[in-house]
Amino acid sequence: QVQLVESGGGLVQAGGSLRLSCAASGNIFSINAMGWYRQAPGEQREFVAAITSGGSTNYEDSVKGRFTISINNAKNTVYLQMNSLKPEDTAVYYCAADPNKYAIVRKDGWDYWGQGTQVTVSS
Repeated sequence: QVQLVESGGGLVQAGGSLRLSCAASGNIFSINAMGWYRQAPGEQREFVAAITSGGSTNYEDSVKGRFTISINNAKNTVYLQMNSLKPEDTAVYYCAADPNKYAIVRKDGWDYWGQGTQVTVSS
């Protein structure tokens, strides 16, 4: 089993920045991909970004150029740097992890999930 704990959410004005962190523990040696999803009120959960342990990345089109995903393998932590935030980025952000590196392009069926952290962007 793998446990994921997100942190770094909060309230920010439009145009501002936040950095989310997700720390993995447990059977971390099985993990080859980590990612971020988000779910706005009344909406389905959607893919945001993902990264393999080797550093390959994939982004949802609406966040390209504004969000950057990175991984620190030594700390078993994945980060999501979010810049130029917009009110439509408001959502609960979830961290995900999977043993299969191709999860970053599959964008679904991730094995492990965190509890989520709230991001609110005010206009």
